[in-house]
Parts: sequence; structure tokens; C-alpha cells
Amino acid sequence: MIAHLRGRLLVKHPNQAIVETGGVGYDVTISIPTFSDLPAAGSEVALHIHTHVREDQIALYGFLRVAEKHLFEKLLTVSGIGPKLAITILSGMPADEMVSAIRGNDVARLTRIPGIGRKTAERMVLELRDKLPTPAPGQEVASPAMNPVEEDVLSALLNLGYQRAAAEKTLVVATKAGKASSFDQLFREALGQLSK
Repeated sequence: MIAHLRGRLLVKHPNQAIVETGGVGYDVTISIPTFSDLPAAGSEVALHIHTHVREDQIALYGFLRVAEKHLFEKLLTVSGIGPKLAITILSGMPADEMVSAIRGNDVARLTRIPGIGRKTAERMVLELRDKLPTPAPGQEVASPAMNPVEEDVLSALLNLGYQRAAAEKTLVVATKAGKASSFDQLFREALGQLSK
């Protein structure tokens, strides 16, 4: 199987690159992040390749970074996700954000990727949460310890579509203000902070 291609980039489009190696042009499906980082047509390029074989076709999927290729291959292990949807997913969110969303059980954030419904996002979290690499020390910001009421408010904010980082930060501010003791009060206070 083809695992790596190095050659001249003949053509590049947001979802396709054609790489000439040894006189043969390979049609490679790529993600938007890979497209954005490709050099100009005519330049030398090296791509990490995932070869996908079906009864009726052999398809090549290319990535500039090996970490993106690994994430693509992990996505393929999720039931209901094929290579085309996996490329769409990788195009819809930076890889590091996706890993943190999956590890953080942030289904709302994943469903904002075009083509990903709630069930697929939940399957991604369930099937990949423990299989993804943990971030290097210092990369992941530790979440502050929360009491059950704060966790419920955070969950409600995430379900409304707010980013986890913004919601957690707002909760810390709202809790420090000391005005909120019940779910309703804390939720209103947090919403007020987020809507400023």
C-alpha cells in the first residue's frame, strides 16, 4: 500500500491534490488544513498517505502532518464514518480542537461541523475518547473543580452552543461574585456575563 508520496505538486484544489512521482500523477483527496499549507503548484511536496481500498476503487487520502493522518485513521474506526466524512470532519475543525472536544465530551462543539449530527458526535466521543493521545504537559488547561450545580450550569451552557472555555471562565467569574447559590441564579448570572 502507498504510505507516503514525494513529488511535484501538479494541481491543488480545496479537496484534491495531484502529485507527480516518477512520471505518474497520483490523485489525492486532502482536507482544507492540508490544502491551506500546501506550497504553490509546481513545487516539491511530501504527503503522508492513507490508502483506502474498496471493491470498486482505490482512493488516496493525503496529509502534510502525520498527526492529522492518525486522527483521520481513528475517525475511520467510528461506526458510520467513512473516508469522505472523515475528511469533511477534519476540514471543519482544527485537529487539536477536535481532540480536546472529543476528550472533553463536548458534543455541542462537534455538531457544529457540517455533516455531523448529534448521534455521530456522541459515537465519536464514546468510541474515541480513550483512544486519542493525551496532550503534552502544559497544552491542556486544567478545568477548575466544580460542584454539581456548577457542572449542571456548564452542561446547560454547552447545550446552548457556548464554547467550553468561555463557559468555564464565565462560571468562575459568576461563582466568585457570590450572588448565585441555586442553579437558576448561577445560570442567569452566567448567561448575563456571556451576553455582554
